[in-house]
Amino acid sequence: MKRAIIIVLDSVGIGALPDAAQFGDASSHTLGNLYSVVKNMQIGNLLELGLGNIEDSRLPNVEMARGNYGRAMEKTKAKDTTSGHWEMMGIIQEPPFRTYPNGFPKEIIDEFVAKTGRGILGNVVASGTEIIKELGDEHVKTGKPIVYTSADSVFQIAAHENVIPLDELYKMCETARKMLCGENTVGRVIARPFLGESGSYYRTENRKDYALPPTTQTVLDSLTDKGYKTMGIGKIEDIFCKRGLTYISHTRNNVTGIKETIKAIKEKENVSLIFTNLVDFDMIYGHRNDPEGYAMALQHFDMCLPEIINSLSDKDLLIITADHGCDPTTVSTDHSREYIPVLAYCKSFRHGIDLGTMESFADIGSTVHEYIVGLPFATGKSFLCRII
Repeated sequence: MKRAIIIVLDSVGIGALPDAAQFGDASSHTLGNLYSVVKNMQIGNLLELGLGNIEDSRLPNVEMARGNYGRAMEKTKAKDTTSGHWEMMGIIQEPPFRTYPNGFPKEIIDEFVAKTGRGILGNVVASGTEIIKELGDEHVKTGKPIVYTSADSVFQIAAHENVIPLDELYKMCETARKMLCGENTVGRVIARPFLGESGSYYRTENRKDYALPPTTQTVLDSLTDKGYKTMGIGKIEDIFCKRGLTYISHTRNNVTGIKETIKAIKEKENVSLIFTNLVDFDMIYGHRNDPEGYAMALQHFDMCLPEIINSLSDKDLLIITADHGCDPTTVSTDHSREYIPVLAYCKSFRHGIDLGTMESFADIGSTVHEYIVGLPFATGKSFLCRII
């Protein structure tokens, strides 16, 4: 059986897009800047697949890549997780989700407060780790949740787990999700629970994302409609509201996400598409401007890559990519508008093909769809014929 595995290294961008200056990201290059700042970063297995051979990678290249390599542009005028994954699966949004660079309007906050009954703190654009440092003590004292946003289309609610229990926090998010539609639509409402004491608050892994159902058919929908089985690992289920997924494994970090992916490759022989998001690059290191931690996470994935590859059958197509950037070396703690790397490997395919620059993330989904079904998806240009 033909099978595809897509692994999204969340936020591992590979250079600013031509319009990045409009988003304040002209100097962003997550991989290139990271490699220049963190000396002796060891990612030899990714380089062997061709990561450094991608145009303007700023990484060492190899004479003959083991995989096929390229980069992709995002057509949707955005740089958030939902837009990136949706485009990958065939949805190019026009217009993109709304953002709130000055915080949320008074009418939205008033409605939220009326429906949740606790008041709020914040309502600003902020880094998630900085906002709990700044407002954590007041939150613990008053019991008011911390509401904040970013350059992305998000409504985030931070709360100490011993002040607002997880169940209540999740219900608050469900309330906000129902409110933020129509003219006020945001891509995601995110629960951001934390623990700790004054001066040492830290976010926990009990984060939960509340996205919108995809607006049109996706590659996932098409596959399941045709009787193929799919599996989402990590926050894939949140991004697609579980739609188009036969099996779900909601892992919360890279370590378990990688383990579940390897397990699925070895055991889920009836699954045609395994779709994994590895969140730590973005959530723990990118948004916290921690290049050393980011590099450590990349090195860990690189160390696991041989086991992933060795688990593949001769007909398994592996694609390693990203959904946007989040350069930990710049002043900004937000996502960055960047190209994403595309590494495609199959033991029985051609190797060392330069795929160049793809015009849309949707080319990835279209390629996977053609490989599994025999026809490319309606959105995106399949590159299957170039590597098979």
